[in-house]
Amino acid sequence: MKTTCSFLRAAVCVPIFLVGSSGWAQQGYNPMGAAVNPLAPAGSSTESSPPSAAPNPEFGDLPDGEGAEETYYQCIACHSTAIIRQQHLSDARWDYLWTWMVKEQGMYEPDDETKSTILAYLKTHFSSER
Repeated sequence: MKTTCSFLRAAVCVPIFLVGSSGWAQQGYNPMGAAVNPLAPAGSSTESSPPSAAPNPEFGDLPDGEGAEETYYQCIACHSTAIIRQQHLSDARWDYLWTWMVKEQGMYEPDDETKSTILAYLKTHFSSER
């Protein structure tokens, strides 16, 4: 009977000790946070941040930059800029999404130059690759 109690005590106490003593538990786990590569040297980052540009209230708080105005007017016909600002898609996914919106959702497709400007803007400011 004593062996069983010792085993149960160890099974309960060890996990509590491990969780209570780890920095991870004290800081809290954020499932939506950036993934950390435990094999990467300390302080290194394989991801670069997108260019930080001030939000422009005139264009729904999209970051200032070449293509902000075109993007604003193209996209707000169907949805708010909030949906754009929350995206972090790969460049290929932006291309796919553009095609899907035109073919499946009936989005107006502008001339090639405007399309290129808008996609370049989206990929610059809202890409998971930058």
